[in-house]
Amino acid sequence: MRAVVYDRYGPPDVLRLADVERPVPKEDEVLVQVHATTVNRLDVHTREANRRGGLGVSLLSRLVSGVRRPRQRILGSEFAGEVAAVGAGVSEFAVGDRAFGNSGLRFGAHAEFMCIREGARIAHMPAGIGFEEAAPVSDGGLNALTCLRQADLRDGRTILIYGASGAIGTAGVQLARHFGADITAVCSTKNLELVKSLGADRVIDYTREDFTRNGQTYDVIFDAVGKLPFTRCRASMKAAGIFLPTDGFGNLMRALWPSRRGDKKVVFQIPPRQTKQDILFLKDLVEARKFRAVIDRTYPLEDVVEATRYVETEQKTGNVVLTIG
Repeated sequence: MRAVVYDRYGPPDVLRLADVERPVPKEDEVLVQVHATTVNRLDVHTREANRRGGLGVSLLSRLVSGVRRPRQRILGSEFAGEVAAVGAGVSEFAVGDRAFGNSGLRFGAHAEFMCIREGARIAHMPAGIGFEEAAPVSDGGLNALTCLRQADLRDGRTILIYGASGAIGTAGVQLARHFGADITAVCSTKNLELVKSLGADRVIDYTREDFTRNGQTYDVIFDAVGKLPFTRCRASMKAAGIFLPTDGFGNLMRALWPSRRGDKKVVFQIPPRQTKQDILFLKDLVEARKFRAVIDRTYPLEDVVEATRYVETEQKTGNVVLTIG
């Protein structure tokens, strides 16, 4: 089968198409013929061993992914496709079923076929959408859901979402709307109308206004792009306010540090726990037309290097999809 592989850490050019052995499902696994996948932040960071995060973060990344070279040669965590085979112990899926999901750090989706456990984050595809629409549902959706569940969002709670036009940000706006929060979204000029359409009550154009200087405060601040220091936005948080990061070694340390009752604090689920039930929750929202994955660009698998370079510009709106067919 064809797959995108990489044998060393480095820039997008380390990625290449190759013929590799097609996986065989174990007793509890499903073999999926992948029709669509994505290039996301996890792929980019893992491929370069989190070099941009600094030496400490890069060393931690290598301990997870392989010290000298990657243990898993095929990246890609999000997928949508058709079930091609099932293990003897599988009962939920049958050959021909359409499925979508997320393999997380096991990766493997940048290939024509991949195996995933039946009990992992895989579900039948939402009715009424295609493979290209289903593939990008899970990464932004799961990451946003993991964060927002720590904040007790409900009617009357106020949240500011920083980086509201990315994959996690667009998912976060829609989920915060579902939970009933009052939403202020921060994004660039070109994405103001999009973010409003997703459910933001008000939007701030960061190229024209610094939200930390307007005097407004929020119960929750969600940094969906991993670029907002806690110290910069602390004054914009209400008493006992919550800061939800999606990246940063410093944020991890702050989350582990004990805080007094009533303090403003960083909340980060350690380790992140994302389950099959979370995938099913997102599926239900998609079918109820309360959630959709925003897609910026679509590339064929052969153009994975170009797609990755675009993701690394950090200017994408929503998701970048790879098609396989």
